[in-house]
Amino acid sequence: MGHISLDKIVALQRNPANTRNICILAHVDHGKTTLADCLVASNGIISSRLAGKLRYLDSREDEQIRGITMKSSAISLHFGNGDQDYLLNLIDSPGHVDFSSEVSTAVRLCDGAIVVVDAVEGVCPQTQVVLRQAWLENIKPVLVINKIDRLIMELKLTSQEAYGHLQKILEQVNAVTGTLFTSRVLEERAEKEKDEEQKESKPVSGDQLYDWSAGLEEADDSHLYFSPDQGNVVFASAIDGWGFSVQQFAHIYSQRMGIKAEVLLKTLWGDFYLNAKAKKIMKGAQAKGKKPLFVQLVLDNIWSLYDAVVITRDKQKVEKVMTSLGIKVMARDSSHSDPKVLLSAICAQWLPVSQSVLAMVCEKLPSPLDMVAERVEKLMSVGARQFESMPQQTQELKRAFLQCSSEETAPVIVFVSKMFAVDSKALPKNRQRPLTQEEIAHRRELARQRHADRMESNRVLTESQTEPTHSGTTPREGQPVQPSPAQTESLMMQDSKPEREDEQKETFVAFARVYSGTVKKGQKVFVLGPKYDPAQGLRMLPDGCTASECELEVPHLSCCSVESLYLLMGRELEELKEVPAGNVLGIGGLEECVLKSATLSSSPACPPFTPLNFEATPIVRVAIEPKHPSEMPKLVHGMRLLNQADPCVEVLIQETGEHVLITAGEVHLQRCLDDLRNRFAQVEISSSKPIIPFRETVVRPPKVDMVNEDLGKQQKVAIIHQVKEEASQGRLSSALHVDTSGLVTLTTPNRLATICIRAIPLPQEVTCLLESSTELIRTLEHINMTLREGKTLEVSLRTLEAIAGLKAQLESLLQGRKWRNAVERIWAFGPRRCGPNILLNSVEGYQRLSVWQCLNKGGDDAGGQAAVIRDYDNSIISGFQLATLSGPMCEEPLMGVCFSVERWDFQSPQHQDPLPIIHEAPADTTGEGGNENLVRAEGTPTGPSQARSRPEAASADCYGPVSGQLIAAMKEGCRQAFQAQPQRLMAAMYTCEIMATAEVLGRVYGVLGKREGRVLQEEMKEGTDMFIIKAVLPVAESFGFADEIRKRTSGLASPQLVFSHWEVIASDPYWVPTTEEEYLHFGEKADSANQALKYMNAVRRRKGLYVEEKIVEHAEKQRTLSKNK
Repeated sequence: MGHISLDKIVALQRNPANTRNICILAHVDHGKTTLADCLVASNGIISSRLAGKLRYLDSREDEQIRGITMKSSAISLHFGNGDQDYLLNLIDSPGHVDFSSEVSTAVRLCDGAIVVVDAVEGVCPQTQVVLRQAWLENIKPVLVINKIDRLIMELKLTSQEAYGHLQKILEQVNAVTGTLFTSRVLEERAEKEKDEEQKESKPVSGDQLYDWSAGLEEADDSHLYFSPDQGNVVFASAIDGWGFSVQQFAHIYSQRMGIKAEVLLKTLWGDFYLNAKAKKIMKGAQAKGKKPLFVQLVLDNIWSLYDAVVITRDKQKVEKVMTSLGIKVMARDSSHSDPKVLLSAICAQWLPVSQSVLAMVCEKLPSPLDMVAERVEKLMSVGARQFESMPQQTQELKRAFLQCSSEETAPVIVFVSKMFAVDSKALPKNRQRPLTQEEIAHRRELARQRHADRMESNRVLTESQTEPTHSGTTPREGQPVQPSPAQTESLMMQDSKPEREDEQKETFVAFARVYSGTVKKGQKVFVLGPKYDPAQGLRMLPDGCTASECELEVPHLSCCSVESLYLLMGRELEELKEVPAGNVLGIGGLEECVLKSATLSSSPACPPFTPLNFEATPIVRVAIEPKHPSEMPKLVHGMRLLNQADPCVEVLIQETGEHVLITAGEVHLQRCLDDLRNRFAQVEISSSKPIIPFRETVVRPPKVDMVNEDLGKQQKVAIIHQVKEEASQGRLSSALHVDTSGLVTLTTPNRLATICIRAIPLPQEVTCLLESSTELIRTLEHINMTLREGKTLEVSLRTLEAIAGLKAQLESLLQGRKWRNAVERIWAFGPRRCGPNILLNSVEGYQRLSVWQCLNKGGDDAGGQAAVIRDYDNSIISGFQLATLSGPMCEEPLMGVCFSVERWDFQSPQHQDPLPIIHEAPADTTGEGGNENLVRAEGTPTGPSQARSRPEAASADCYGPVSGQLIAAMKEGCRQAFQAQPQRLMAAMYTCEIMATAEVLGRVYGVLGKREGRVLQEEMKEGTDMFIIKAVLPVAESFGFADEIRKRTSGLASPQLVFSHWEVIASDPYWVPTTEEEYLHFGEKADSANQALKYMNAVRRRKGLYVEEKIVEHAEKQRTLSKNK
């Protein structure tokens, strides 16, 4: 197929029924970009000889060097299938775990996906991840089993063995899909039963058994699985340029054998064989020891082709094969020294991979018109909102989604999944265009004139050397005065300088898809922020208001103009005037309005789309600074651009003033630093060693000491001694008292408040639950804040059920005497009001509002109980938030700690001598706080007027000295209560999956052991000599791990590191030997390596905190007894 024109693509864009938006998903190095090259070559964009070598969609230099894809890039292809013309918007995505955020941006814009699996390695960790991402976004996948040539050339399998191997791979992929399907069916069934129970409200007998399989038997999942006879599987070798589906061979053999194509299609894959005598296809090939039909008719032909062309190089056999297939190849291909060239030439005509893959995509994957209603509702329902509870105008937009209409009246709805940076000179308007005949003639004339001037000046110089200056400046008669060559060059230099400055600029293009309407160049649209509420927008804006007319300020809603539209063609961009619905496009001019992703619409009724699902969590932090301090503004500007250009990276300025970059892994970090140096900041930068995140926690007092001896009461004695020692050194003030049981009593400096706090370790299951429910807790906090402000908020039933489920789980996990009624007494979560720590209200007689108030049926109860909240209640919460944000060990956030406030005595400021409060009044600009207290102390206002003035006093005092001292006291009390318990550090852990052969297993274990890793599982992959090792590894020890494993195993093993969980480091960082046995075992200094202390001191040193360590100042050389001979 030849190169297609831009006009043809623009014409195809208007037919959404024949448009396919697809992405290629796979594990790293399974052949996505090579397959994409073959598909691109089918359109004549690149040579078919270069397919697989050029890696056309890997346009970055570091992608070509490393050999992996780092960003998702799109290209539009044309495919003619029969009498139909199709437009395919193909997006190639990365497979490396560090760049899985790019996969999320690609998947959101597509309706279907090509999942590529290596025929040797099978289903790998990232394959499972991409299948799950496709499932979550409701997009339909098809399967390409790639690198089948490796089964012939590397594993040396026979065609029969290869068939068994391919069956196992299909089973593995279908097992992953089946797991996802099962979980969804069971969830839906549980919800359905819950609704039915609520309707009937009948008591269920305790003996009733839960039959979990009933829902699965009813559900139809036949369309989900990959099977060659369904036409959703292609077998391929992209590097050799061939691929086929069962349909192709069914069509070929139906003509030769006279058997119906439908029959062959059902029997080519499966336990069928050909009975030559009866000339019938029969079942039971395996039981009768016969060759399956797929082996006999398909694989044997491919194996014999490889044998003739590559292995034995039998020219006669090759010619015979070519004659039987009716193929002619060029003489240079047949005589080439590399047999793979001849093989590619034969396969390109016999079984072109692009033909089989694109035909499968067009037949099996949905068009934009086939978008399911469930996916539309999922995209439009954000956070706590439910689709049914949205305004009527918003619900009507669902029809626009499903119709995918491009008419003038249809509302424009566009989703931007990411912003990517493009060099300004790569834009179509700045690209060098071919010159016209007139321009060529004009330039030729200028060149001739310049040459004649130069010759004339040289002649005059040689003739009259006495007056070189005068003769050089005399113009010729009949010609205008021309500047000298030197002047011309200087002018050209001056003109080119601003151009060079422009060339260095990076322009941002939005990677987007039109879901409804037609986007036109210069059109004004609304930009909807993630917190935008369409109900509020419709209330504030007049009916029929458009983006060009909008003058009112609506929260989280802004307007922008679409400056330019681009067709994404891999490394190039083509300018367009308008793009209809159902197409992927690039939009220019949004860098001021959109940070990373956004929803654009011409209607204010459109809700923002749900946020993207990112599988990888940014965990690797580095502090960066310019080598020359004067270049700091450039670095800050560069970091802002990098933050916009990368969907996963996070940029922040810490309290210490450090500029910190947070990335998903080592490779991602390296790419971000290279981008900063070479593209965005263009300054020399120096980066710190990676900043490792830790968490601080408390544990139950250990029963045994470090040598497994029973501790008894030593722990409590040690705490009392520690407190006494600190008090003697003046560290503890007289206002602080620590009990032997760990209860801390603290009084504020103004003696108005006394707080008693105890720190209790949370069970591990509760900590994990709170950490995984962060978004839900944040939603809960948002609902509570809205209720406290007296506003109404429509919360979806699903969100309320999720909150009730969280509460029920907490109640089931927090069992026992000390946790009695604890869930109802939860005061707050922290840090940042949604973290894995709990503040408990154990104050006698203080019945404050529950955090679960949104679950109460009566809405009026909440308003009636509002008066129960004490003054300065928020100060207690603020102190708790500050304490959990930075712990006492090394100023890292706390995790898995419950602070129970057991006493809170508060004496109102008005009962004190008012003079101190009057002295503090000038600090308050209005002076309300001081005056109010003074009046109330005198007792003048009474009755309703006092009640009315109370909120004003509270609002004035919430920033006053009383509140500040209470926050500080609460923070200090939490820290002291934390230190009164056995403290531990928690390290971030990676899950590490390594594929290695048997001969290098020992070396892999050696590297893991050296880096504090722990092997969880080791299993052999069936049909191969590969082992899969699953291990956990601390993030602190992971830097350089991948490189070290590759070096030690000569590249035979490569790890995939994914952030997994937080794990308590068993050793106590403050441990010193106390018992006689410990002294004997560890020595008096106990200077053996304490891993927790090493990590803690490293963090304290980095943060500039005090580190207790001995430094040798005057070291002397050790003298040996014997003299040197």
